[in-house]
Amino acid sequence: MNDYATRTTPTKRSAGALFKRRAGNLVAGAAGAAMLIIVLVAGMWVIEVADYVMPADFDSYGIRSWNPEGLTGIFLAPFLHAGFGHLMANSLPLLILGFLAALRGIGRFLAASLIIIVVSGLGVWFTSSPTTVTVGASGLVFGYFGFVVARGLFDHRALDIVIGIGVAVAYYSIIWGVLPGEAGISWQGHLFGLIGGIVAAWVLRRRRQAAVSAP
Repeated sequence: MNDYATRTTPTKRSAGALFKRRAGNLVAGAAGAAMLIIVLVAGMWVIEVADYVMPADFDSYGIRSWNPEGLTGIFLAPFLHAGFGHLMANSLPLLILGFLAALRGIGRFLAASLIIIVVSGLGVWFTSSPTTVTVGASGLVFGYFGFVVARGLFDHRALDIVIGIGVAVAYYSIIWGVLPGEAGISWQGHLFGLIGGIVAAWVLRRRRQAAVSAP
């Protein structure tokens, strides 16, 4: 008597149902990403208005290079700006690149943001002049740029690759900001923000499960 292993074939979802589910997830993710980034940038504007109307100088809480007390500025500096012009210059690219960075999930976006902030902040703290106080979200802008472009390379998802190529084409000129140039501009924050974004894309990349072959 021979025993035959029986195998139940799961019901396949129709291509239409699968497409609708993925589209629904993408729309929900986009709505959440947009809301988060708008709140983030709006919070920066609130802080800058408060800095303008209050006697305290919020910018003094930025990154003070080579000063141990200035290490706390690593986490505060991205939300502080040297005037409304500085904040305006960062707001639009932060909205666009931040939104694209957050499309794959809020948790992953927050983890990427933390990595970018720490890498960018430590880079500024170690490489800037000891008399320098650095503020601004430029490190995040460059970090999100690097994250979105590198995510397509590391995750191998078609949508992420298309987004990464689009961002690289649209913002390729941003790369020049990592080089020493105009006085008063922290190229260190740009450079290490970009590095932080690439590191975040690698650390948070999608792990591929190894295929298991049945005996």
